[in-house]
Amino acid sequence: MSALALDAETLYAELLTQVRAFLTRPDWVGAQLVGIWSGGAWLAERLQRDLGRPGSPGVISSRLHRDDFGARGLAATADATKLTQSIDGAPILLIDDVLWTGRTTRAVLNELFDFGRPARVALAVLVDRNGRELPMQAELAAARISLPAHQRLHLKKDGESFVLEVETV
Repeated sequence: MSALALDAETLYAELLTQVRAFLTRPDWVGAQLVGIWSGGAWLAERLQRDLGRPGSPGVISSRLHRDDFGARGLAATADATKLTQSIDGAPILLIDDVLWTGRTTRAVLNELFDFGRPARVALAVLVDRNGRELPMQAELAAARISLPAHQRLHLKKDGESFVLEVETV
């Protein structure tokens, strides 16, 4: 573990504030929330509820479009994509826990376009960290931090609360 202290609940509250304001922009009113499996899906589910939005958010998986699919294979615990509405012509707010290299975001965009053509797509993350390998950017981020490449952030659920852990690999 690292000495870095990130309070996931405080970060979630900041993300909720940012998302609430973002969804009032004229081009984003009525946007669909789509969480990236798994941490992003947890966040999207809670955001949907805390924003008082009906129904459930969509969930999107990166597993079929990952560039490391050959090495990783299909994770037995990964859920498949489940979009709750048509995405054609709709604004989509992708939600993820940590933006790091940009590879998951790239894979998710490929998956999203397999289901249709959204009007626009933005990304909201709990933590945007350094180390980008692809030109991906989060429109909204509760925190922007730098970590050495040998450290990873993991979002975990503790009941209805979130916990962020820093792991050295």
